[in-house]
Amino acid sequence: MHDKNGKRVRALLFRSRLHEAMGHTKATQSGLARQAGVDRSTISQLLKGDGTRLPNAQLIAECALALGVSADWLLGLSDRPEQASDLVAAAMTMTEAPRALVDEQIFAWHQEAAGYKIRHVPADLPDMLKTREMLSWGYSATKGRTTDQAIGASQDRLDHMRASRSDYEIALPVHSLHAFARAEGIYAGLPHDIRVAQLDHLAELYDQLYPSLRLHLFDARKLFSAPVTIFGPLLAVVYLGSNYLAFRDSARVDTLTQHFDRLVRRTVVPSRDFPGFIQDLQAAL
Repeated sequence: MHDKNGKRVRALLFRSRLHEAMGHTKATQSGLARQAGVDRSTISQLLKGDGTRLPNAQLIAECALALGVSADWLLGLSDRPEQASDLVAAAMTMTEAPRALVDEQIFAWHQEAAGYKIRHVPADLPDMLKTREMLSWGYSATKGRTTDQAIGASQDRLDHMRASRSDYEIALPVHSLHAFARAEGIYAGLPHDIRVAQLDHLAELYDQLYPSLRLHLFDARKLFSAPVTIFGPLLAVVYLGSNYLAFRDSARVDTLTQHFDRLVRRTVVPSRDFPGFIQDLQAAL
């Protein structure tokens, strides 16, 4: 009896969702029948029957294809009407990444995730933590945003971080800050006075914002990470240089969150010791 009732429920749900999909696409019985390759009377029976019998898999698949929904949704096996290809497209998107890491798309993602913890592994020191002089030096070699635009966008992000209810955790390779202090690598040629002012600014900001802002330094020789930002449970974004690869499905967001948490567990300078680390860098300049 229970099995019979279960079949009746599934059959009723199938008919209900077939009605719904036809109404959404404004499909007629005749039109759906042509697309599914059956007689109109067959579609009529699907819509008006009250028994426990479901159509065969082929007819269900043809109806789903014609109406732009998934067969699983018609059968009540999924609450998402999108077809598999649409679900994949929604779960993963490729977005162009301008030179500035504080571009409109990234800012929009931060606003969407207001109230959630933001976990971030930047490509270098985040722009919103840089001084005006540091930004001017960094953007002088680019042809994208003007320096004033980069400075304005950075200030917007910093103001948003101050006002939002989000906690920000940043994991940064320890060697990148050593390279900055010594003006090595991508910081080659960075004037001494800019480095001094930047470290002072970073120490001041950290004192103001901790613990809402926490920086962890990890050893990239032991555990590497590509630049990535995880916006709470909503999405995770990997920075590829010229594009962002954004994931919204929970499995990938969870995987990247676990990766970030591994970085934090294996830090060589934990967040509580970051001020002391900055003081050591300042003393060495």
